[in-house]
Formats: sequence, structure tokens, C-alpha cells
Amino acid sequence: MLFFMSYLPAQQTTQKFIQETQYLFYLPEKYAIDTLQRWPVMIFLHGSGERGTDIEKVKSHGPPKLAAAGKKYPFIVVSPQAPEGGGWDSETLYRLLSSIKRNYRVDPDRVYLTGLSMGGFGTWALAMKHPEEFAAIVPICGGGDTTEAWKLRHIPVWCFHGALDDAVPVAMDQKMVDAAGRYNSSVKFTVYPDANHNSWERTYNNDSVYEWLLAQKKFRYKQVDVSAEQLKKYTGKYVNPANDTVNIELEGGVLTAKTSRQSFPLKSAGGDTFFIQEQLAVELIFGIIKNGKVDSFTLLEDNKTRFRKI
Repeated sequence: MLFFMSYLPAQQTTQKFIQETQYLFYLPEKYAIDTLQRWPVMIFLHGSGERGTDIEKVKSHGPPKLAAAGKKYPFIVVSPQAPEGGGWDSETLYRLLSSIKRNYRVDPDRVYLTGLSMGGFGTWALAMKHPEEFAAIVPICGGGDTTEAWKLRHIPVWCFHGALDDAVPVAMDQKMVDAAGRYNSSVKFTVYPDANHNSWERTYNNDSVYEWLLAQKKFRYKQVDVSAEQLKKYTGKYVNPANDTVNIELEGGVLTAKTSRQSFPLKSAGGDTFFIQEQLAVELIFGIIKNGKVDSFTLLEDNKTRFRKI
């Protein structure tokens, strides 16, 4: 057969790849009553022990377990299952969330994310990959890559861990909390002094955690009025290490950033921070030297890039 196949002519055919993700889905009791109301949604990510194809395993811990026991949640709960031997893939989860938002009445300003152990790691990772999606996150006994913690600068975080955890050291969450806290004053860390790895049971049984989540809404910039005279100091030509050039100009009292391909107005968020769109987590932070003059700006987008004034 292999010998025969080697003499087949080259050909191109149409194929289809389908990736299947199982998940438990909880709708609040009143969802069907008011067909105009939009609802908060919470994504729950389980730990490594619940991976596989038996969706019932996802009910072992956390919100799915409590919902199965009769607990009533005032929000949609989506509890996906990771594949056997695999971890949480941020892009798969993002596509799942996008599907839920398209097909159900979701309040886009109140999307929450939580997870335990492997799901705690997944919570940190997904929030840093798609910070534009979440109003708040609750990682439990996890950890992550601190180099991208700055992307959480606008997301309230309440992290939980057991001080006696012998599976995931508390230091792993502590590093994430410290890194995120350098950019974000809305980071809380609760360490249970007498808890081991199962710190999630106490957390998910605490209604104040859900009350805190529901009080959070997705960050949106608010524009602050600044006079044209005050804006003048930001004008000039700026260049980054890759020799990309941005001209900051004042046009009709509006500060405008121009590149060789496009231009866009900059709106003041207060201080030396400017944004482009209310819902887009992209901002320019100008650097001020001792004499009050501007010498640079940092663009916070997918990466942090510093542009020096020339």
C-alpha cells in the first residue's frame, strides 16, 4: 500500500477540523422570564483531576458542584472540561466565551473568570491573554508568568491560596499578586493560614466572593477635559528602538498621534495618560523629566514599547 501511495499524483482536497469542548452550562432561574435582561457570566476552570471526557467529573469541585447540589446563582456559569492529559488553552476558552456571548443574553461588562489549581493557572493566563474581556478574576491556588502581569492593570483581582499548600506553593500566587499589584491597586490576596491545597472549598462557599464579583464592571476609560495650552507639551516627534516614528500633533485643540499609515485622536484619562477608545485597553503614558518637559511615552498595547522624543 505504501509503495502504491507513493505513485499517486499530488492533490488538494477540502477537509474539516472540528475541535470539541464539553462544558457544563448553568442558567439562572429567571433567565427565561425577562427576555430583555442581560446577565453576568462566570467562567469556571477546574483542576487537573477533572480532565478527560467524563463531564460529570467537572462537578467534583467549585460552582458546578454547588449548582448540582441546588445552589442558586444570579449569573450564568460556564464550566468547560480540559482534554485528558492537556491543560487550559486560552484561545479555545476565548472562542467558547465568544460563542456564549453570541448565543445568550450576556452582559459584556460583567464577565468574570475563576479557577482552581490548574484552573488557577488558567485564570491568570486567560486574563492576561484577553484582558479586554473580563470585569474581574478570582484565581485560586495557581500561578503564572509575571512578565505579562501589567496587562491586568485594569482588572480587579481577588486571589486565594492556602498557606500550607504542598501541591502549589503559595509563593507562586504571591509572585503574580505582587507583579499585578505594581500596576493595579485593585488586587487582593487572601491566604488561609490553616489551609492546604483545597483552599477553593472555603472560597466558593463564601457568598461574599460572589457579591464582590457582581460589584465589578469592566473597565472603561473616562475622558478628562484638558486645555490646548496644557496639551502643547506633549507634541513632537517620537521614535522607538525599531525606528518606528510617531508624530504627536495638536489639531483644532485635539492631540493627535500620526504614523506613516494612520492617525488617531488621543483622549486624556487624567495626568499624563491618554487613550484611544473607551473600551480598548490601549494607552499612552508620557514620561516627564525633572524640568517638567516630556521626554518619551510608553505605548501599552499587546506589548510595552517606549518611544523617545527626538
